[in-house]
Amino acid sequence: MSKYDIIVLGSGPGGYVTAIRASQLGFKTAIVEKESLGGVCLNWGCIPTKALLKSAEVFDYLKHAEDYGLSLEKADKDFSKVIKRSRDVAGGMSKGVQFLMKKNKIDVIEGFGKLKSGKKIAVTDKNDKTKEYQADNIIVATGARSRELPNLKQDGKKVIGYREAMTLEKQPKSMIVVGSGAIGVEFAHFYNAMGTEVTVVEFLPNVVPLEDEEISKQFERSMKKAGIKVMTNSSVESVDTSGKTVKAKVKTKKGEETLEADVVLSAVGIKTNIENIGLEDLKIKTDKDKIVVDDFYKTNVDGIYAIGDVVHGPALAHVASAEGILCVEKIKGMDVEPLDYGNIPGCTYATPEIASVGMTEKQAKEAGYELKVGKFPFSASGKAKAAGKSEGFVKVIFDAKYGEWLGCHMIGAGVTDMIAEAVLGRKLETTGHEVLKAVHPHPTMSEAVMEAVAAAYDEVIHI
Repeated sequence: MSKYDIIVLGSGPGGYVTAIRASQLGFKTAIVEKESLGGVCLNWGCIPTKALLKSAEVFDYLKHAEDYGLSLEKADKDFSKVIKRSRDVAGGMSKGVQFLMKKNKIDVIEGFGKLKSGKKIAVTDKNDKTKEYQADNIIVATGARSRELPNLKQDGKKVIGYREAMTLEKQPKSMIVVGSGAIGVEFAHFYNAMGTEVTVVEFLPNVVPLEDEEISKQFERSMKKAGIKVMTNSSVESVDTSGKTVKAKVKTKKGEETLEADVVLSAVGIKTNIENIGLEDLKIKTDKDKIVVDDFYKTNVDGIYAIGDVVHGPALAHVASAEGILCVEKIKGMDVEPLDYGNIPGCTYATPEIASVGMTEKQAKEAGYELKVGKFPFSASGKAKAAGKSEGFVKVIFDAKYGEWLGCHMIGAGVTDMIAEAVLGRKLETTGHEVLKAVHPHPTMSEAVMEAVAAAYDEVIHI
């Protein structure tokens, strides 16, 4: 039987990063993967969706070439080639992970892994042959998949999840997107930009409901301006797939309405992949579809750990990576601190982009803080105006008493690349005055952060 120091079950951005860090720390490491290296994020999530959205952005630029003083006879797209480019990008990245496994001398074990007593994993390959492996430490990083609602069963054709949405052979003329979290609105934006008639149905009062309310309202205005129909305070009660199209019964405040479309995309969250991997046999504790772990990701069973989407916390790629690194560093005996889940950035890559970290204004008020809130619109930004991307704003929230940076919320072009300033500032316990005195380059989108802070302290110059 092959023996390792660490075996990682699952090779998503949590799993493969964990394996690499373990190898760097001198552990003999293996990783088990049943499908493709890189997991959902690299093959079916973060990376290929960004490729699709880039195609949508370029197509939008072409359609508005005249706004930039350029002429173009006709902008058109080849949907199948757009999809192919996305798959090629994902394929290339997966090969990159294969290279990283070889470079770091990590054994890749292909097949479905199941935990066994005695710190073992039984791996069944595609030929139904099973082999057991042993390790001093096993780290579960099996991730999650698209969640199915009882009244919204996915058939892969007319009612689809994110996987099918990325690989449709033919562009639908119309689509209903159920759920307006990051996955839902990113696909809504992509298909709308490609020319599909899109309706978004959201159960809660606001789209992107986890965001600051002002961000949500601005984003809804942007969606409607782009031609996306938005239905909030609404729920899909049932779908009829018997005809050529899909008929969805939607319950609204005004009553019931029937929507018709070629495809319904279910984007109502995720379901963890914790079934049939041996948790029950080893009596590993779970709670509400998540594995229970301590601050350093150890389960109640000695030598078994879990990270990423399968544990409580934000289901984000960068969170899974951070958890995995922390987990193996703790196993190594390094002096490490628990992850600060209050300082995790969230990003949505539609148009306009959304990025945020820390408390919303509502959360900060409910926590009892006296606030200084500042906003700076991109309509007053020279760089944004020159780029033709003046939609949106930066909003900052500070504790009035001590100047603590409680939250930062952005909506606009490129803001997902700007939010790290706020994450780092909060990590270093930066005050509002320190941000003000840090000279920001002009003209850039990022100077809007400084301007928003200036607005919070009644020192703003450009509005």
